[in-house]
Amino acid sequence: MFGSMLMNQKHDALNEVLKSFANLTDNDIAVGGSFWRTRRIGKGDFFNMQSFVCTDLALITKGIFRVYYVHPETQEEKNVFFFSERQFLVSFRSFINQYPCYYYIQALEDAEIISINYKDLQYLYTTPTGWEKFGRLVAELFFNYSQARAEEFLFNTAEERYVKLSNEHPNIVNRIPAYHISSYLGIKNPSLTRIKKRLLGQK
Repeated sequence: MFGSMLMNQKHDALNEVLKSFANLTDNDIAVGGSFWRTRRIGKGDFFNMQSFVCTDLALITKGIFRVYYVHPETQEEKNVFFFSERQFLVSFRSFINQYPCYYYIQALEDAEIISINYKDLQYLYTTPTGWEKFGRLVAELFFNYSQARAEEFLFNTAEERYVKLSNEHPNIVNRIPAYHISSYLGIKNPSLTRIKKRLLGQK
């Protein structure tokens, strides 16, 4: 019974996000609800791996994930995105084209997600519901993520990128190692320490 209550709570969280994100109706959610599955991913484990097709779109209900790639020559890991609670998680180009992913998607904490398979979502797009609108909005969302990420390095300083990251992922500084944040910002750990001290002095 307790497990069933937890599952219901997670689906309630999913329903809330679906309504606010895509304005899905109760009927829309009822049509698609059975396709979503809860899943736990342990710290250090992967939602998807490089060279594998990303077959699921997920909503994070607990935890932080990083999207990263490994430089082919230096083998250095480069963090590209972080995703946390109440955000959708997917390697979008791999998902929509169903070809191998360029990135790893790894849990930085013990995490929980609710996910839907590509084929099931494609089916929902064909139904006379709001799911097709949901798909369009997800596509727009991940396009904006990608565009904003590129523009951050063109127009913003490392400090401004750090502030933006902190605003999008509250308390992230206390939840993951500093070297992951440094990698995401494109700087070294000493530079991140100076940014933190400078921002602390402004408060």
